[in-house]
Amino acid sequence: MTKTRFLALVTALALLLAIPTSVFAQRVPPHVFVGSVTLDGVAAVDGAAVTAWIDGKQVAATNASGGEYSLLVDQGDSIFAGETVSFKVSGANATETAAWAQGGGSILNLNGVTGSAVGGSDGEAGAAGPAGAAGPPGSAGPAGSDGSDGKSGSSGSDGSDGAAGAAGPAGPAGVAGESGGGALGVIALIVAIVALLAAGGSYMMGRRA
Repeated sequence: MTKTRFLALVTALALLLAIPTSVFAQRVPPHVFVGSVTLDGVAAVDGAAVTAWIDGKQVAATNASGGEYSLLVDQGDSIFAGETVSFKVSGANATETAAWAQGGGSILNLNGVTGSAVGGSDGEAGAAGPAGAAGPPGSAGPAGSDGSDGKSGSSGSDGSDGAAGAAGPAGPAGVAGESGGGALGVIALIVAIVALLAAGGSYMMGRRA
């Protein structure tokens, strides 16, 4: 395939040289481009348009054949020296570019990519639009952590003694104590009577004697 492209390039250059020099007396020899041509990685169909562009203007056109192309870019009355040549395949921009040279010959494989811009160069960017309306306030953030305790204040001075209060009311009377005696008192009384009787009896017995 590379040999075929090289032969095509050589043939195109030979045809240019075969043209009488008088034809180029007032014209600059064109730049010849040859190579394969694909669209999205697939060989371009026969008849697919292959065009060359400089500064957003189409300067040459041809058709693909057998997945290849041959294109002569002639500057005509313009000056293309050093200008960048871009290419399109069926209107889709090719990823490859080349610098135009007087009488140049280049083997350049082109791959067009669909979805790329078609037509001239991109226009200038428009002015920025007005700012949009402010959005609603955001939700409140989480509460902050508690601060540390403050230092204790100094103690105040002691206050003066207050006046004595009035005497309180008398308390209630106590419960009366239990009465004495009981069983032990009775026994003691009997013992005392017996003792008196005994003493009296002894006294009387003594006097009779």
